[in-house]
Amino acid sequence: MGYRTIGKQLGEKATTVGAIIRKWKKFKMTVNHPRSGAPCKISPRGSSMIMRKVRDQPRTTWQDLVNDLKRAGTTVSKKTISNTLRRHGLISCSARKEWEKVMWSDETKIELFGLNSTCRVWRKKKDEYNPKNTIATVKHGGGNTILWGCFSAKGTGQLHRIEGGWMGPYIARSWPTTSFPQ
Repeated sequence: MGYRTIGKQLGEKATTVGAIIRKWKKFKMTVNHPRSGAPCKISPRGSSMIMRKVRDQPRTTWQDLVNDLKRAGTTVSKKTISNTLRRHGLISCSARKEWEKVMWSDETKIELFGLNSTCRVWRKKKDEYNPKNTIATVKHGGGNTILWGCFSAKGTGQLHRIEGGWMGPYIARSWPTTSFPQ
């Protein structure tokens, strides 16, 4: 009997069946051998204790977690704590600023004749230059305008029309402070 046939009968892939048979031929057993490397210093109970503390108090430091585990009878390093948290999908980030100090800004380009991108039409083969099948354009520019504005917790800033193209970062630095919410 082939691996594929055995796999269909057992509901496993043929490669899985082959791996098990090769393991049996080599070791005369199918149980997993112990893996190389040091065992985890933090028990599942200690790991859940760390996760609970971090979930309840996100500003907890690594040193606080090391001290908590030491009180519970496990001595570990900050790196071990960091690895455990990372294994559970958590990363160390700096806390966000107070939203009262954040200013949001954006610019937008407004097309006077709709979107300036590829427009699709339904037409017959020889009607490609029929005016109803073409996109209207404006000669020598003037087909769009760019607006920039900002807001914060203190209110909205002034709306500015930008002349000459997309220069957002330069424009944001060059506006007088009267443009921003006070």
